[in-house]
Amino acid sequence: MIKVVGVRFRTAGKIYYFDPRKFNINLNDHVIVETARGVEFGTVMIAPTDMPDDDVIKPLKPVLRLATPEDEKTEEKNRQKEKEAFQICLEKIQKHNLEMKLVEAEYTFDNNKLLFYFTADGRIDFRELVKDLASVFRTRIELRQIGVRDETKILGGIGICGRPLCCNTFLSEFAPVSIKMAKEQNMSLNPSKISGVCGRLMCCLKNEEETYEYLNSRLPSVGDYVTTGDKLKAEVASVNILRQTVKVIVEIDDEKEIREYKVDELRFKPKRRRERTKLSSKELKELAALEDKDQSKIDDTH
Repeated sequence: MIKVVGVRFRTAGKIYYFDPRKFNINLNDHVIVETARGVEFGTVMIAPTDMPDDDVIKPLKPVLRLATPEDEKTEEKNRQKEKEAFQICLEKIQKHNLEMKLVEAEYTFDNNKLLFYFTADGRIDFRELVKDLASVFRTRIELRQIGVRDETKILGGIGICGRPLCCNTFLSEFAPVSIKMAKEQNMSLNPSKISGVCGRLMCCLKNEEETYEYLNSRLPSVGDYVTTGDKLKAEVASVNILRQTVKVIVEIDDEKEIREYKVDELRFKPKRRRERTKLSSKELKELAALEDKDQSKIDDTH
């Protein structure tokens, strides 16, 4: 076992482990740590705890100290300097006529490096821009191209549910999301209905996938034949996944009628057949575009 402390560097960012040494560190304390990018200011998200050696990437970098009031002021000054750097970089991008969208500027705590995050449709030759920025800021400059999911994670916003975006509030890492998850939840495959603010598939589809898979496994498919509790053979007309009810068509005295039963009142083969949704080639292309494979990690260099 090895003692570690979990530190986060940005809102909803990934948690990294450090050696707490002999410091008395508590949850939500601010600490100064050594990272691959240099000296950084972070927030303790996991108080010192013992973890198995195999769960920790070694060598473990140390916590240098608990943040002092002077460190807090330095961090605040850095945030203000980032706003100025952002505006200057925007002007330089326009000057060099580059097809890129600047998302954020970020100083390391020790001002040893200034990072600019941007999005672009393709590869950008920004060598002259870097030289120009280095002459202005007199420090190491790094431009990092990120995907649209990371852009939305940084900028934040409100989802169609009316709540702040998951990626900007608590989702530390992006999980792969597929069209299959939307089909499993019986959602309309209209791109505008299942895509998030970033224009890719909504992350919440992944959150609910396991529950829907279990609920669907207990239901028959539309078109299946079932036997009701009152010994009637019926054809499934529709299912309600969350209520776990089934509407069936039964024939009584040469007349057909629709009745609703709880799934526990029906007998049917447990194997569920997923119906194929017929889509045009255009719709298939639109849906494929939503399955974003470019999931850059903003802060993976710590």
